[in-house]
Amino acid sequence: MTKMDVYNLEAKVVESFELSDAVFGIVPNQQVMFDAVLTYLAGMRQGTHATKTRSMVSGGGKKPFRQKGTGRARQGSTRATQWRHGGIAFGPQPRKYNKKTNRKVRRLALRSALSEKVLENKFTLVDSLSFDEIKTKKAVAVLKAFGFERKTLFVADCSEDFDNAFISMRNIPNAVVVSVPALNVYDIVNADQVVFTKKAAETAGEVFAAC
Repeated sequence: MTKMDVYNLEAKVVESFELSDAVFGIVPNQQVMFDAVLTYLAGMRQGTHATKTRSMVSGGGKKPFRQKGTGRARQGSTRATQWRHGGIAFGPQPRKYNKKTNRKVRRLALRSALSEKVLENKFTLVDSLSFDEIKTKKAVAVLKAFGFERKTLFVADCSEDFDNAFISMRNIPNAVVVSVPALNVYDIVNADQVVFTKKAAETAGEVFAAC
């Protein structure tokens, strides 16, 4: 078990907590993390790109000139791909980019990403993310107290009251609040700092370790 300090929202140590080595203390698997990020980004693609083939372009029903005697190559339509305003050959068509990843691989990627943040000292524990009111100014004060200036990912447990914190940080470009079930490898890797509540760390230690 890895012991870590638990801070309050004023960046003061209030207690210590033992992280699960099965989730936060493994040797990061870089290939699995790369595959997980690739899968996530592929799933974000809309795949609505489309080009018109020669059958989709309007016009071109008339043969542009006679078959023989002109000295030119024979042509049957002005909408063939070699003509200006013609169709596109082998252009992109609507498709899905989704990739499938096995559950065990996804769990391994999450554990690897979290363990890497712990190894890089970019992982912080807080006692809770409970705000008395919706106040962006308070969210900014929390980031300032910890010295977080770049992208920060806050993770809370679903059973906790973090609605005010979620709304308060919604207008801050470099802060994101998610719950444990919504956690993904891309958000972890993309964040400069990862902040877990104590309860979220307990839940992650139980859920992600079970494969």
